[in-house]
Amino acid sequence: MTQNNREMKLGAFFMIPGHHVAAWRHPKAESHQTMSFDFIKRLAQTAERGKFDMVFLADNYAVRGKNQKVLSQTVNTLFEPFTLLSALAAVTDHIGFVGTVSTTFNEPFNVARRFASLDHLSGGRAGWNVVTSSTDVEAQNFNLEQQLLHEKRYERAEEFVDVVTKLWDSWEDDALIIDKETAQFADTSKIHAINHKGEWFSVAGPLNISRPIQGHPVVIQAGSSEAGKELAARTAEVIFTAWQTLEEAKAFYADVKGRMAKYGRSPEELKIMPGIFPVIGRTEEEAEANKILLEDLIPEEAGLSLLSGMISVDLSGYPVDGPLPDLPEVSQINGGKSRFQLLKDLADREGLTIRQLYQRIAGARGHREIKGTPKQIADQMQEWFENGAADGFNIMPPYLPGGLEDFVNLVIPVLQQRRLFRKEYTGKTLRENLGLKRPVNTLIESEKETIKSR
Repeated sequence: MTQNNREMKLGAFFMIPGHHVAAWRHPKAESHQTMSFDFIKRLAQTAERGKFDMVFLADNYAVRGKNQKVLSQTVNTLFEPFTLLSALAAVTDHIGFVGTVSTTFNEPFNVARRFASLDHLSGGRAGWNVVTSSTDVEAQNFNLEQQLLHEKRYERAEEFVDVVTKLWDSWEDDALIIDKETAQFADTSKIHAINHKGEWFSVAGPLNISRPIQGHPVVIQAGSSEAGKELAARTAEVIFTAWQTLEEAKAFYADVKGRMAKYGRSPEELKIMPGIFPVIGRTEEEAEANKILLEDLIPEEAGLSLLSGMISVDLSGYPVDGPLPDLPEVSQINGGKSRFQLLKDLADREGLTIRQLYQRIAGARGHREIKGTPKQIADQMQEWFENGAADGFNIMPPYLPGGLEDFVNLVIPVLQQRRLFRKEYTGKTLRENLGLKRPVNTLIESEKETIKSR
């Protein structure tokens, strides 16, 4: 292994039929299989063959594209995460399953119950990617005209996560007795109401399912704004983040891990996993050709719509081969603040036109694109991993299944040869494979502290 006996953690980020906005047009993409469970099952089994820690499933609550042409050019079919991940758990043995579920348009009791169910059904392989919804079109599907303000979304999210973890802890690990002779199914002294009353939620509890196998399903967070970093330092166990340069990634890594001590947490309790979009070729020339092919497939309207959505500014009235217009300050953005700033900085740093910028982000969507041979891909991953920028990576295949198969067949063997990544699973649960401790029951610890103080 490396000097500190560390191994990378890897997530397989599934966006069907690929991360590139034009993935469905790629000649080797199995786009006709987008709604096929057999196809997605094959992808999950490929990721498990590659010894990935987890499958990561993104989600949102609205179609993308403000006009009919963009809607016609863009993949807008998304499986509901719990339904799909429950099915995939039944056809795999080791790999974890992370579902994106928003705190903005859900209730803590439902989310706690669903993830506890997935954790039990999968044998302890569930994870929750905590997000806040950021677009007005999503709000309009939930009885609202506009999205909540950014600060309010994160205030709600903090309390939401607190309530969910209390609910997971509302049953002690040994609450189930199941004694037929004494007619006692459960020990009621080990089942606890949470009686939460806060600014956003009032929840009595307890949950109507026993404590998850992992104690808590792994809690994952993706925000990189100030509010997002603070929430992650206090509650997250994995962060999926987006950075373009080693210097930016190192600064973020040090910043978030440096905030954890004030919450009584050590840096090892959080794994930071930037997203990377690998464009792989057996030669440099083949990798470049693969990149050009993807760029050539982007419909202009779809690329423009994607970029507009990501920076929360409508660019449709500006020359596509001209520069970005003067953009508002990040404080005025009510969408994703960190992604807005990242893309603005990228355009300014490299002097990109609107077209060049949407070509750059049409696959990685603000995450880092790595192009090259398997060795070159591994070199760049190793550089970030060994220089305080990452504990692992969330892999974003350009198209499917080929983009995932190339990474598993070509890049992972290089990482394994360098002793940077596992050859076999060592744990039974997602938490164990990530090297994360099983959490203590917070409700019980709180009760003990109350008794001591009397």
